[in-house]
Amino acid sequence: MTVSINTIEAKEQFTDLVNRVAHQKERIVLTRRGKEIAVIIPFEELQLLQASQDKQDVREAIDALQEVRHTGTVSIEQLKENLGV
Repeated sequence: MTVSINTIEAKEQFTDLVNRVAHQKERIVLTRRGKEIAVIIPFEELQLLQASQDKQDVREAIDALQEVRHTGTVSIEQLKENLGV
């Protein structure tokens, strides 16, 4: 369940919000002047997000390595020349 609350109310209800997130696994969207600015989520969800990002980083690194193996590399001098530096 996702709930939106403005930052002023969140400040007043902070302990309750943390308990709701920790025990009831709610997601709390913090707003300021009607704009969504941050989220309080259970720690387990943060770990899943980080693991997902790590997997994406590994995929991108593998893709970059495969590209280098296929196309080769350039020296720093060649790169500077290509960039006009």
